Amino acid sequence: MKRIDALQRIYKQLDSKLIITNMGAVAAELYSLGHKKNFFYLEHSMGLASSVGLGLALSKPKTSVIVLDGDGSVLMNLGTFSTIARYNPKNLTHVIFDNESLLSVGGFPTATSTGTNLKDIALSSGIKNAFETKDIDDFKSLFEKNINIDNASVIVSKVEAKGPEKFTMDLGLIENKIEFKRHINSLKEN
Repeated sequence: MKRIDALQRIYKQLDSKLIITNMGAVAAELYSLGHKKNFFYLEHSMGLASSVGLGLALSKPKTSVIVLDGDGSVLMNLGTFSTIARYNPKNLTHVIFDNESLLSVGGFPTATSTGTNLKDIALSSGIKNAFETKDIDDFKSLFEKNINIDNASVIVSKVEAKGPEKFTMDLGLIENKIEFKRHINSLKEN
């Protein structure tokens, strides 16, 4: 399965949610599908998309928060799994595209290429809903199911180690930050 294909399958469902991406291929591919004001591309902060997503989920409990992450980033901040499990925000879905490599910096293999299993780490950390899939239809089904449950969830999607032709976006980081902040401030929480 290709990450871009998985993103295309869920893209229409991202409208009313807060979307946080890690740096690199995930951000570039999501941006290539069409930028929206509820997308925040967390560039230059490898490993922190899950932490930012957790903070947003806790501060905006009525709004679904989706983190679109990569295995390299998650491996740099595994402690977030135990914090997510501790607070268990029902509105947080953490999607991890595991291509077993640091694709955006040259394709160096990550620990998942030698046996580390992110789904098992999430479960062992106390996250009750953690899944792994290699099938695009299964991915879409898991995503749809997990954005509507009352527990935090992790979906590890095994994808090919292929990315976009270019990793650049014509949206400035400061512009994205301001637009995203305005969007968050416009949300009506009951």
